[in-house]
Amino acid sequence: MTAEPVAAPIETGEPATELSADLTGITTWLFDLDDTLYPPERQILKRVSGRIFDYMVRLTGLPEDEARALQLRYLTDHGATLGGLLQDYKFDPADFLADVHDVPLDGLDPEPGLRLALERLQGPRYVFTNGSTEHGRRVLEALGLTDLFSGLFSIEDAELLPKPAPETFAKMIARFGIDPTRTAFFEDTPRNLQPAKVLGMTTVLVGPRALTSTDAYIDFRAAALGPFLATAHLAETKA
Repeated sequence: MTAEPVAAPIETGEPATELSADLTGITTWLFDLDDTLYPPERQILKRVSGRIFDYMVRLTGLPEDEARALQLRYLTDHGATLGGLLQDYKFDPADFLADVHDVPLDGLDPEPGLRLALERLQGPRYVFTNGSTEHGRRVLEALGLTDLFSGLFSIEDAELLPKPAPETFAKMIARFGIDPTRTAFFEDTPRNLQPAKVLGMTTVLVGPRALTSTDAYIDFRAAALGPFLATAHLAETKA
């Protein structure tokens, strides 16, 4: 699907984003959670990342510089720190998930404009996250969006194998019974969109660096989710 030209910033002060996207063929709406349903300046994911690193240092006993290098390798090889730690160390994954997601959610307030934009979407909406189930529930509640989503697929549902693993996409698709070719997937991490595109999904990269991305597997780019959804062309509502 060809993206529309980039528009100038809209009057609300939101960042520039691709407006008037053609999503008329979409019947299912799939969203990453952190830094996608809310902007990264809310710092929630940064807090989680800090706790992940602290947990890793305690678990491995490595100096911080060595732990940082190991974490970067885990992220490259496994898509998440957890996958690498599970391969090399013995610990309780449930304890890890509870610990690293125990962060304050101050700053996550309901945004009426985003809610109105999500309400425009015809068909079920789902969350597909590498975070824990409890974290997903807390974030949706803080954003005031819980009632708009039909399901949440978390890292526990993925049996601790994070996106972008194809097996995890397969589990998610089976859980929700969706047709990938009629699904739009919104993500802030480019490489998580690659397997989605292979499956036939319409891919939307979200976030402040989205507009500079040139990856061929990305159909649309949205610096701000709300304006993108608010202006998208959708299928006509059946009478």
